[in-house]
Amino acid sequence: MHDIRGGAMRWEHPHAARMGRGRFGGPGGFGGPGGFGGPPGFGGPGRRSRRNRGDVRSAVLRLLTEGPMHGYQIIQELTARSGGVWRPSPGAVYPTLQQLEDEGLVRAEEQEGRNVVELTEAGRADAERLAQSAEAPWVVDKELVEVREQFDQLAGAIGQVARAGSGAQRTEAARILAEARRAVYRVLAGDDEPPAG
Repeated sequence: MHDIRGGAMRWEHPHAARMGRGRFGGPGGFGGPGGFGGPPGFGGPGRRSRRNRGDVRSAVLRLLTEGPMHGYQIIQELTARSGGVWRPSPGAVYPTLQQLEDEGLVRAEEQEGRNVVELTEAGRADAERLAQSAEAPWVVDKELVEVREQFDQLAGAIGQVARAGSGAQRTEAARILAEARRAVYRVLAGDDEPPAG
Protein backbone atom coordinates (compact mmCIF):
# COMPACT_ATOMS: atom_id res chain seq x y z
CA MET A 1 0.00 0.00 0.00
CA HIS A 2 1.07 3.62 -0.24
CA ASP A 3 0.03 7.02 0.88
CA ILE A 4 0.47 10.39 -0.75
CA ARG A 5 2.41 13.02 1.16
CA GLY A 6 3.36 16.20 -0.58
CA GLY A 7 2.43 14.68 -3.91
CA ALA A 8 4.88 11.76 -3.66
CA MET A 9 3.97 8.11 -3.39
CA ARG A 10 5.29 6.48 -0.23
CA TRP A 11 5.77 2.75 0.08
CA GLU A 12 3.96 1.28 3.03
CA HIS A 13 3.60 -2.22 4.38
CA PRO A 14 0.02 -3.59 4.41
CA HIS A 15 0.24 -4.22 8.17
CA ALA A 16 1.88 -0.92 9.02
CA ALA A 17 -0.69 -0.07 11.69
CA ARG A 18 0.38 -3.10 13.71
CA MET A 19 4.08 -2.62 13.07
CA GLY A 20 4.58 0.98 14.13
CA ARG A 21 5.87 3.42 11.56
CA GLY A 22 4.29 2.65 8.23
CA ARG A 23 7.01 4.02 5.98
CA PHE A 24 9.95 1.94 4.95
CA GLY A 25 13.32 2.88 6.31
CA GLY A 26 12.57 3.17 10.02
CA PRO A 27 11.40 1.32 13.11
CA GLY A 28 8.41 -0.90 12.49
CA GLY A 29 9.01 -1.02 8.75
CA PHE A 30 11.44 -2.87 6.53
CA GLY A 31 14.32 -0.55 7.28
CA GLY A 32 16.70 -3.04 8.87
CA PRO A 33 19.73 -4.63 7.23
CA GLY A 34 18.90 -6.15 3.86
CA GLY A 35 19.21 -9.83 4.60
CA PHE A 36 18.84 -12.73 2.22
CA GLY A 37 16.74 -15.72 3.21
CA GLY A 38 18.09 -19.22 3.40
CA PRO A 39 20.19 -21.37 5.68
CA PRO A 40 23.04 -19.95 7.76
CA GLY A 41 26.12 -19.45 5.61
CA PHE A 42 23.97 -18.36 2.65
CA GLY A 43 22.82 -15.13 4.24
CA GLY A 44 20.17 -16.66 6.47
CA PRO A 45 19.23 -15.75 10.04
CA GLY A 46 22.12 -14.66 12.17
CA ARG A 47 24.32 -13.73 9.22
CA ARG A 48 24.90 -10.34 7.66
CA SER A 49 24.23 -10.32 3.93
CA ARG A 50 27.17 -10.50 1.56
CA ARG A 51 25.27 -8.25 -0.85
CA ASN A 52 25.22 -4.55 -0.12
CA ARG A 53 22.55 -2.01 -0.92
CA GLY A 54 24.42 -1.03 -4.06
CA ASP A 55 23.94 -4.55 -5.41
CA VAL A 56 20.20 -4.43 -4.66
CA ARG A 57 19.88 -1.02 -6.29
CA SER A 58 21.75 -2.14 -9.40
CA ALA A 59 19.76 -5.36 -9.65
CA VAL A 60 16.40 -3.61 -9.34
CA LEU A 61 17.26 -1.01 -11.98
CA ARG A 62 18.53 -3.59 -14.44
CA LEU A 63 15.62 -5.92 -13.85
CA LEU A 64 13.10 -3.16 -14.51
CA THR A 65 14.56 -2.60 -18.01
CA GLU A 66 12.61 -5.74 -18.91
CA GLY A 67 9.30 -4.17 -17.92
CA PRO A 68 7.22 -2.97 -14.96
CA MET A 69 7.11 -5.21 -11.89
CA HIS A 70 5.81 -5.12 -8.35
CA GLY A 71 8.06 -5.74 -5.35
CA TYR A 72 7.22 -9.41 -4.91
CA GLN A 73 7.95 -10.09 -8.59
CA ILE A 74 11.35 -8.46 -8.18
CA ILE A 75 12.15 -10.67 -5.20
CA GLN A 76 11.02 -13.79 -7.10
CA GLU A 77 13.01 -12.91 -10.21
CA LEU A 78 16.25 -12.20 -8.34
CA THR A 79 15.89 -15.44 -6.40
CA ALA A 80 15.27 -17.46 -9.56
CA ARG A 81 18.04 -15.86 -11.58
CA SER A 82 20.62 -16.52 -8.88
CA GLY A 83 19.61 -20.17 -8.63
CA GLY A 84 18.21 -19.56 -5.17
CA VAL A 85 21.57 -18.40 -3.80
CA TRP A 86 20.50 -14.76 -3.50
CA ARG A 87 17.11 -14.30 -1.85
CA PRO A 88 16.65 -10.58 -1.25
CA SER A 89 14.27 -9.84 1.59
CA PRO A 90 11.49 -7.22 1.56
CA GLY A 91 13.74 -5.32 3.96
CA ALA A 92 16.26 -4.95 1.15
CA VAL A 93 13.97 -4.42 -1.84
CA TYR A 94 11.22 -2.09 -0.64
CA PRO A 95 13.47 0.61 0.86
CA THR A 96 15.47 0.50 -2.37
CA LEU A 97 12.30 1.08 -4.39
CA GLN A 98 11.45 4.02 -2.15
CA GLN A 99 14.91 5.50 -2.61
CA LEU A 100 14.78 5.07 -6.39
CA GLU A 101 11.39 6.77 -6.46
CA ASP A 102 12.69 9.65 -4.35
CA GLU A 103 15.55 10.07 -6.84
CA GLY A 104 13.16 10.13 -9.79
CA LEU A 105 14.50 6.91 -11.29
CA VAL A 106 11.26 4.90 -10.98
CA ARG A 107 7.58 5.69 -10.73
CA ALA A 108 4.84 3.54 -9.30
CA GLU A 109 1.11 3.22 -9.76
CA GLU A 110 -1.38 0.93 -8.13
CA GLN A 111 -2.71 -1.87 -10.31
CA GLU A 112 -5.07 -4.48 -8.90
CA GLY A 113 -4.04 -3.63 -5.37
CA ARG A 114 -0.27 -3.73 -6.01
CA ASN A 115 2.26 -0.98 -6.55
CA VAL A 116 3.72 -1.66 -9.97
CA VAL A 117 7.05 0.04 -10.63
CA GLU A 118 8.55 1.15 -13.92
CA LEU A 119 11.65 3.07 -14.91
CA THR A 120 11.58 6.74 -15.75
CA GLU A 121 13.79 8.03 -18.56
CA ALA A 122 16.45 8.91 -16.03
CA GLY A 123 16.17 5.45 -14.48
CA ARG A 124 16.51 3.72 -17.84
CA ALA A 125 19.64 5.73 -18.61
CA ASP A 126 21.10 4.78 -15.23
CA ALA A 127 20.24 1.10 -15.78
CA GLU A 128 21.87 1.11 -19.22
CA ARG A 129 25.00 2.65 -17.76
CA LEU A 130 25.13 -0.07 -15.11
CA ALA A 131 24.66 -2.81 -17.71
CA GLN A 132 27.71 -1.55 -19.61
CA SER A 133 29.95 -1.26 -16.57
CA ALA A 134 29.42 -4.51 -14.68
CA GLU A 135 27.93 -7.98 -14.73
CA ALA A 136 24.39 -8.33 -13.41
CA PRO A 137 24.44 -8.68 -9.59
CA TRP A 138 22.29 -11.82 -9.69
CA VAL A 139 24.89 -13.77 -11.69
CA VAL A 140 26.55 -16.32 -9.38
CA ASP A 141 29.16 -19.01 -9.91
CA LYS A 142 27.74 -22.39 -10.88
CA GLU A 143 29.86 -23.94 -8.12
CA LEU A 144 28.05 -21.79 -5.57
CA VAL A 145 24.70 -22.94 -6.93
CA GLU A 146 25.84 -26.55 -6.65
CA VAL A 147 26.95 -26.05 -3.04
CA ARG A 148 23.56 -24.51 -2.26
CA GLU A 149 21.71 -27.43 -3.84
CA GLN A 150 23.78 -29.97 -1.92
CA PHE A 151 23.18 -28.06 1.31
CA ASP A 152 19.43 -28.10 0.73
CA GLN A 153 19.47 -31.85 0.07
CA LEU A 154 21.54 -32.45 3.19
CA ALA A 155 19.17 -30.32 5.25
CA GLY A 156 16.29 -32.48 4.02
CA ALA A 157 18.06 -35.67 5.04
CA ILE A 158 18.87 -34.24 8.47
CA GLY A 159 15.24 -33.29 8.93
CA GLN A 160 14.13 -36.85 8.17
CA VAL A 161 16.58 -38.32 10.67
CA ALA A 162 15.50 -35.82 13.32
CA ARG A 163 11.82 -36.64 12.80
CA ALA A 164 11.84 -40.36 12.19
CA GLY A 165 15.25 -41.72 13.16
CA SER A 166 16.01 -43.86 16.19
CA GLY A 167 18.35 -42.70 18.90
CA ALA A 168 21.19 -44.71 17.41
CA GLN A 169 20.54 -43.28 13.94
CA ARG A 170 20.54 -39.73 15.26
CA THR A 171 23.81 -40.36 17.08
CA GLU A 172 25.40 -41.72 13.91
CA ALA A 173 24.03 -38.81 11.85
CA ALA A 174 25.56 -36.36 14.35
CA ARG A 175 28.93 -38.12 14.03
CA ILE A 176 28.78 -37.94 10.22
CA LEU A 177 27.87 -34.26 10.30
CA ALA A 178 30.72 -33.46 12.69
CA GLU A 179 33.17 -35.19 10.38
CA ALA A 180 31.71 -33.44 7.33
CA ARG A 181 32.12 -30.06 9.06
CA ARG A 182 35.76 -30.83 9.82
CA ALA A 183 36.33 -31.99 6.23
CA VAL A 184 34.88 -28.76 4.84
CA TYR A 185 37.18 -26.71 7.06
CA ARG A 186 40.12 -28.78 5.81
CA VAL A 187 39.13 -27.85 2.26
CA LEU A 188 39.06 -24.18 3.23
CA ALA A 189 42.48 -24.51 4.82
CA GLY A 190 43.85 -26.11 1.67
CA ASP A 191 44.68 -29.35 3.48
CA ASP A 192 42.27 -31.51 1.50
CA GLU A 193 42.50 -30.37 -2.11
CA PRO A 194 40.43 -32.41 -4.58
CA PRO A 195 42.43 -34.45 -7.10
CA ALA A 196 43.20 -32.76 -10.40
CA GLY A 197 41.07 -33.69 -13.39
